[in-house]
Amino acid sequence: MSGDSFRNRRNGFTTMDGGQGGPDGTPGRKTPVGKIVGAVIAVLVLALLVFNSTYEIKEQEQAVLITLGRAQAVTDPGLHFKIPFLQQVKKVNTTIQGFSIGYDTSDNELNEDESLMITSDFNFIDVDFYVEYRYSDPVKALYGSRDPLGILRNISQSCIRTVIGSYPVDDVLTTGKNEIQAAIKEMILSRLETQDIGIQLVNITIQDSEPPTVEIMEAFKAVETAKQGKETALNNANKYRNEQLPSAQAQADGIIKDAEARRTERINEATAQVSRFNAMYQEYVKNPAITKQRMFYETMEDVLPGLKVLIQGSDGSVQTFYPLESFTGTSGDSAGGSSDTGTHNAGIQNTDGIQSEN
Repeated sequence: MSGDSFRNRRNGFTTMDGGQGGPDGTPGRKTPVGKIVGAVIAVLVLALLVFNSTYEIKEQEQAVLITLGRAQAVTDPGLHFKIPFLQQVKKVNTTIQGFSIGYDTSDNELNEDESLMITSDFNFIDVDFYVEYRYSDPVKALYGSRDPLGILRNISQSCIRTVIGSYPVDDVLTTGKNEIQAAIKEMILSRLETQDIGIQLVNITIQDSEPPTVEIMEAFKAVETAKQGKETALNNANKYRNEQLPSAQAQADGIIKDAEARRTERINEATAQVSRFNAMYQEYVKNPAITKQRMFYETMEDVLPGLKVLIQGSDGSVQTFYPLESFTGTSGDSAGGSSDTGTHNAGIQNTDGIQSEN
């Protein structure tokens, strides 16, 4: 060590540590640089403590406050306090979010592993869905399962395939989409209630549904065209029916009236025949032989309507034997129509003077 340094220390000049040495060689006072450094360190530590003791929750957020491994939900928006280094905060976005099934939202490319399905009538079809959800319980969403969003996706795909498999392809492509969406949503909500993973289903919609190949698409278009033609034909047929129905009804009424008139006529005719038969039977009971003979002559009258038979008696009198009077007639001048059975018998027995005219 040089003599100058020794003299400096001895005379109380500044030492190498930034202080001043006294005449007895003791260290001098610290300079203001040390105080500044200490103050800066204290401010930094205090700022760090303050920064770690507060957190802010926005309107569309919820937080989970973790204290020594115990989770607690914080749902009120605004500024909140926590114990630094002992408590941790994890935030969850509670806005409505979504994901696609069957296609990629970035480039709209089809994902056949998810979209290709089989309907109840064993047809293949590509169906795309969009699922909307939100986190309803941040604690369960973060700690109730390892991957709640993956669970929701798997549940959605399972329910979609189950419901699509219970509908025919025509309903999936055309008129049954709303009903299918409602059935899928109801099934997913039921499954989520059982799983209880802290996620709420908001909505699920069919984005697109189409046959998987161009050939099948053309076939379906042809089927739709045929259905439209069928509806047109049905409408035309209904129109023609409405036009022809009044005329046909009028014709039917006329036919029914004619049939009723014929029925009445037949009934009256049958009633008259029954009356005639009863009268004939009464005569037959009285005189069977004469009645049989008369029935024979009446039959001959039907066969030969122009035949006329006259009977001349032994006394020269002439009686008309044929044609006969009515079987039920009361009396007459002719032997056939006379109620005098003896005269009729005499005319029949005396056949010497029979004359016939035709």
